[in-house]
Amino acid sequence: MTSTTMVVLAIAVLVLIWAVAVYNRLRTSKNEVENAFAQIDVQLKRRHDLIPNLVEVARGYMQHEAQTLEAVTRARGEAVGAADKARQQPGQAQAMGALMAAEQALGGQMGLLMALAEAYPSLKADARMQQLSEEIASTENRIGFARQAFNDQVLEFNNHCGQFPDLIVARLAGFVHMEMLASTQSAQERLAPQVKF
Repeated sequence: MTSTTMVVLAIAVLVLIWAVAVYNRLRTSKNEVENAFAQIDVQLKRRHDLIPNLVEVARGYMQHEAQTLEAVTRARGEAVGAADKARQQPGQAQAMGALMAAEQALGGQMGLLMALAEAYPSLKADARMQQLSEEIASTENRIGFARQAFNDQVLEFNNHCGQFPDLIVARLAGFVHMEMLASTQSAQERLAPQVKF
């Protein structure tokens, strides 16, 4: 073997070791994104499970608001479906967009339900309603923290995939840019909800 062949072989081995290290770092980062989304999914499921109980408590007091209660139930069903799709493809733009839209629609319907509940003093005083409202508020906070952790992981993953020379391995291995979860789309949605009990 000539010295030139040895140098070429050594360079090839070094490039291979580097490519494997980059691939492993990208795979680890993608796994962290998936884990972060799983934490969001746990909290979304908790909220989705609490909502029917809240609707049932409200139904007893709000017989004249059946349309609102049905809208909340329908929005919950759409949010559950969007969460199921996003769970299969965390970070994929279309799935994340559908999840954000469904969760925003659900949040709007929940806000309307809570606003209407203001007109029913006996509902506001109901211990089950108060407990469920507190649990939903607590879950909303957990979702916010989980969303922040997810976005941090997506940012790290996207940084790894977008930096040269790692982006070469990322593209060859099929790692693609992931979408973050935004909690709001418009200035009006950025306003804090006013829920009073």
